[in-house]
Amino acid sequence: MWWTNTKRIIKYGSVNFIRNSFVSLSTMLVMTITLFVIGSLIFIGATLNATLNQVRDKVDINVYFVPSADEGSILALKKSIEALPEVKSAEYVSREQALENFRARHQNDQLTLQALEELEENPLGASLSIRAKETSQYEGIAAFLENDAAVSPGTLPIIEKVNFFQNKVAIDRLSRTIDSAERFGIGIIIFLLIASIMITFNTIRLAIYTARDEISVMKLVGAGNWYVRGPFVFEGVLYGVVAGILTLILFYPLTLWLGPLTEGFFNDINIFQYYLDNFGQIFLIIMGTGVVLGAISSYLAVRRYLRV
Repeated sequence: MWWTNTKRIIKYGSVNFIRNSFVSLSTMLVMTITLFVIGSLIFIGATLNATLNQVRDKVDINVYFVPSADEGSILALKKSIEALPEVKSAEYVSREQALENFRARHQNDQLTLQALEELEENPLGASLSIRAKETSQYEGIAAFLENDAAVSPGTLPIIEKVNFFQNKVAIDRLSRTIDSAERFGIGIIIFLLIASIMITFNTIRLAIYTARDEISVMKLVGAGNWYVRGPFVFEGVLYGVVAGILTLILFYPLTLWLGPLTEGFFNDINIFQYYLDNFGQIFLIIMGTGVVLGAISSYLAVRRYLRV
């Protein structure tokens, strides 16, 4: 009995979907727009995250050592810093490499290079370039480096300067900017998502409104609520499936066109490659959202007509 009713529900839902072709087409177009907005939010979120990560990666603090610092002590300190949970990476620049970098930066400044050649030994010290996992964690790393007991216990200080405190204002301002951008992005996503869902729900409710007389007749002859509601819920699922397929098809040429543009502008992300690499996840989100949105909207829209 249950299987028989299920087959009837699927049959009547399919018949309604085909019979009301104009209404179905209109509803699917609105759902396609809704799913397109949701899919676009996925790509916008990925681009925003890539941009923010790119900005974070440009932030670091540099530790400059005195020229007489022993390399073994510096490497031991580097190992201690890398063990901190806040640290993402620590890059060591030796005295020789620092001198080569200095000469490369001043290759057109002959006066400076001549003055450097007159010195009997390398005046530059080694350094460490430290990147934190979050910009808010740099202050804790700087505090660790300022603690002489932790950095060089029982010996003379080997650190000449930590540039965090010179850059603290810029780092704090950047942290606030990143946090504000993330909150703003989330707010925009939620607003567009709610607006899209409301538009879809009202469109499906309007489509079911055209069948209100049919629903009333079915209730008067004794049909149960689920038997009446089932075909419309299945029809809503069909709306979601077709709209989801259309949305995924639309995204392919769009991301293919935008891929080189995003790669050239944002550097760290090619939106087409992101679409291909995450197609399974995007497919589940788009199709799942379409099916759930169509089914729930139809379920709620039919409810008001079941009271006879």
